[in-house]
Amino acid sequence: MVSDALVGYLDWPGLAQVFRITRRRVHIRTGAVLEEVTYGLTSLAPDRVGPARLLQIIRQHWHIENRSHWVRDVTYGEDHSQVRTGSIPQAMAALRNTVIGLLRATGEHGIARAHRRYAAHPWAALALIGILREN
Repeated sequence: MVSDALVGYLDWPGLAQVFRITRRRVHIRTGAVLEEVTYGLTSLAPDRVGPARLLQIIRQHWHIENRSHWVRDVTYGEDHSQVRTGSIPQAMAALRNTVIGLLRATGEHGIARAHRRYAAHPWAALALIGILREN
């Protein structure tokens, strides 16, 4: 549901629309249905972005979130990193993104599984960037 009824009512700079999204997920193993309702607001005007396009934009955002940020946090523990000063956090994020991109470019879908496999076989990991073992 999308509405511009709150424009002028809420004191939110640039507010053009508010929306409600109801998500339903089915847990594969148990069959349990989980429902979640979320609300949002946007500065995108209704005459430029209708409900279908707004939903597409939100889905694209979550696609990025699930493919990159979630992997960086869960697989690489980025939120628990104690590196917090200078340019080191940005450098570490760039390295994580590079590794994730490299693994995806090789056709990997399970980044954590690939990470464990390459941790057990470091020469195979180095071969991905062109460093070959000399016998």
